[in-house]
Amino acid sequence: MYPLVTKLLILAVAAQVMLSIVLLLWLGRERVPRVMSGEIAAEDIAVDRTAYPLKARLLSNNFDNQFQLPVLFYVVALLALWSGGTNWVEVILAWLFVALRFGHTAIHVTTNRLDSRFAVFTAGLAVLGVLWLLVLLRILLS
Repeated sequence: MYPLVTKLLILAVAAQVMLSIVLLLWLGRERVPRVMSGEIAAEDIAVDRTAYPLKARLLSNNFDNQFQLPVLFYVVALLALWSGGTNWVEVILAWLFVALRFGHTAIHVTTNRLDSRFAVFTAGLAVLGVLWLLVLLRILLS
């Protein structure tokens, strides 16, 4: 039986993964019909995305963004789980990071207001940095 904090950390990772999967499916709904109908020629998108409408480009950029900071989140979450002794502060920070990623995505694929998006991104980066620091300190000082 796993402790509740371990399960909650795993659920935070799963929520982040689900965000990526939902974005990929949404992106497919925006892209595939346009190519299949001939609206966009395959050779026009083989190298870059400029032939796609703005919504598809925003989704694509945000999907790509899920493999930047979130990768560092996955690593620290796995490190925390591997080391054992995950605590409530780490779980809260993990969920806060995931919530900020959802917020970043919401801004990115709707209004795409750069000031708001940057603020949420920066907050997520700060939370992730604190999470890394706490996990490392917990491991190194134990």
